[in-house]
Amino acid sequence: MCPHAKTAFRATAVAIATVTAILGAARAASAQSDGPPEPARIVAVTEIAHDLVSPWGLGFLPDGSALVSSRDTGDIRRIDPATGLHRSVGIVADVVTGNDAGLPVSPRFAEDRTVFAYLTTAADNRVVALKFAENLASFAQARVVIAGIAAGRGHQGGRLAFDREGHLWVTTGDANIPALAPDPDSLNGKILRIMPDGSIPAGNPGDSPIFSSGHRNVQGITFGPDGSVYASEFGERTQDEVNVILAGQDYGWPESEGLQGSTGTPPIFTFATTEASPSGIAYAAGSLWMAGLRGQRLWQLPVSNGQPAGAPIAHLQGEFGRLRTVEVAPDGALWVITSETDGFGWAGATPTDGDDRVLRIELSAR
Repeated sequence: MCPHAKTAFRATAVAIATVTAILGAARAASAQSDGPPEPARIVAVTEIAHDLVSPWGLGFLPDGSALVSSRDTGDIRRIDPATGLHRSVGIVADVVTGNDAGLPVSPRFAEDRTVFAYLTTAADNRVVALKFAENLASFAQARVVIAGIAAGRGHQGGRLAFDREGHLWVTTGDANIPALAPDPDSLNGKILRIMPDGSIPAGNPGDSPIFSSGHRNVQGITFGPDGSVYASEFGERTQDEVNVILAGQDYGWPESEGLQGSTGTPPIFTFATTEASPSGIAYAAGSLWMAGLRGQRLWQLPVSNGQPAGAPIAHLQGEFGRLRTVEVAPDGALWVITSETDGFGWAGATPTDGDDRVLRIELSAR
């Protein structure tokens, strides 16, 4: 697709963008007590851990420790949040270099001691279940949850997340074959919703894991307190996206990118690719918090009930380099993973001593 040839704009998306601008201006112009609450603020940034190699996925265990996966090696390391020390607990089998590596912990971990991992093999992309030992010092690869997601030169997707009902959400990329994104017979360019055993939950639009389609490369997914599902997605050359994900909807790729094009459900936020190239996304304190790779910043996006509730706010611009993953820790703080050691020098990665890092970001109360 040539984005410069696209001239049609989605009227609904333009209306949403206009509403966002109005809300942002109103917030700046008025401090009325009955107006919308001010966005949460960042009050402290501290380093939790350093010297990680191409970190990607992040999950928290019930004891407060964290697991971080390596994009390139399949190594999973456990971090002590008090000391920042980390050690390997095992390597996911069959990983090939360049895989993406979501890593959610089972909501029933106290009972099943299971962590899920997204990986790229020589044959495909897949999700596997990892069974941890009682002492949490090692794991065994227990089973394949879903397989057959085509792998390509890039656009692997790879973010995993559990919602409050215990569904496992899986984001996939188009594997550099754009025609796969709208194809109902392909798992690529989709957002999938499954049960932890791989079965299809009630409420999916059809007898399929596919929940939504028409995606280029979804890198982040999170859930608002009202149940809204938000996803961050790489654009091609001009516009990155944040979408609200609805069952059965097509999001336009490859015919549409951001606000350009006339097909698909439009995004609620768009960004120039130089300012975002979004990866992980999390919801906390009334806002989405989105990591920017090429943009090298943490975006704060105020939202309410699946709609923008203020203008985007940029934090940490250029301070820590490329940012990959954002998750909410058990104490309510954000943990952010940097992404300087993944070999993407052409995309701005310039590792220095201590990279890559895990940062803890404390937020103000709203």
